[in-house]
Amino acid sequence: MSTPAGAAVAAAVACAGRLGLTCADPRLLSDGVNAVVHLAPAPVVARVATATRLLRPDVSRTFGREVALATALTAAGAAVVPPSDLLPPGPHVQDGLVLSFWRFAELTGEQPTAQVAGRALGELHEVLASLPAPAGAFLDTPLEDVAVFAATGADLGARPDHVERVGALLEAVRPRLTGPSGALHGDAHPGNLLGTTTGWRWTDLEDTSPGPVGWDLACLRSTGRLDGRAAVDATPHPLSDADLEPLLLLRLLHGAAWSQVVASRDPGYRRQADERLAAAVAEVSRSVRG
Repeated sequence: MSTPAGAAVAAAVACAGRLGLTCADPRLLSDGVNAVVHLAPAPVVARVATATRLLRPDVSRTFGREVALATALTAAGAAVVPPSDLLPPGPHVQDGLVLSFWRFAELTGEQPTAQVAGRALGELHEVLASLPAPAGAFLDTPLEDVAVFAATGADLGARPDHVERVGALLEAVRPRLTGPSGALHGDAHPGNLLGTTTGWRWTDLEDTSPGPVGWDLACLRSTGRLDGRAAVDATPHPLSDADLEPLLLLRLLHGAAWSQVVASRDPGYRRQADERLAAAVAEVSRSVRG
């Protein structure tokens, strides 16, 4: 149990046990910047912050926002994975790790098409529009993540000159980020749209922040999992790439920063992460100069 994933599983089991749920057969479902653990045989899943803490010192804030938003969306009938109804969803702290509890969703293995993803995001936005935005500053989650990377990215193994350039580019892009502010998914790419036995459901609302709908569209547009432009066009109110440009630039920097977090834990991903960071710096620099 000395690995981050092992520690996450142990913390999830211990926290559930402390709250009265015995887990006989814990199963690690995924191990990214967060670990996802099915507390089998119970229909409960724990999300445990592991590498997340490298860019988010206050993980409890983003986990708390996620639980609050998912609770409100569930009550409003939105197609999201709900927080657990067997355990208090949290966030909790166990053995120094922040975690939350969710209902287990049986996956079909089906992947969304561009049209499915665009329609699903439009339906989610319709419900989000009826909810208050979370407390906080405009797009604070991605802006703070990139700012932390600009201060600490070299410690993750990123090239210091690229890290320094990210800080300058962030300040150049920041004034161009405008628009009406509301509640967002925050990380609306197709990997966070799950095909389940009860239909398509959004998950991973941890990146929610107050901001413009265009941020979610930029997340969808930037995906490499499907045709992002076609997906945005399938939403009820698509925006052009020109309209999305400042948000797309921020998304490039944000994604590159998180790729360095992954590479700091997975040396096999280092080359890809470094290439992604170099490409993001080059593309944002060109746009800023233009």
